[in-house]
Amino acid sequence: MSNSHEAGHDHASHGSHGALKSYTVGFVLSIVLTLISFWIVLSGAVAHDSIELWLALFAVIQLLVQLGFFLHLGANPEQQQNTAIFMFTALVLGIAVGGSLWVMHNANVLMMPGM
Repeated sequence: MSNSHEAGHDHASHGSHGALKSYTVGFVLSIVLTLISFWIVLSGAVAHDSIELWLALFAVIQLLVQLGFFLHLGANPEQQQNTAIFMFTALVLGIAVGGSLWVMHNANVLMMPGM
């Protein structure tokens, strides 16, 4: 490999990989989202019936922050392969977990005829 080819794959040459600003923003957003979640539960400002909905919403936002700022997944051309691999892995895990739950539910229903 030539020296110029190796320099093209250096992580420092990518703007979003390893940038201290990216990690700092992601860290601050994660802390803020966590504190908001704690506030929702502890303050009583949110109706008791909707706490789970709000926590799920902030959990999804936190997941997106983690994926974007720490794992550098996104739509940029240099990130598309990592994003596609992550999406495929999530699909396989979803099928495995969903299929397992479906089989266990059906087994429970079919093995308890008196219920």
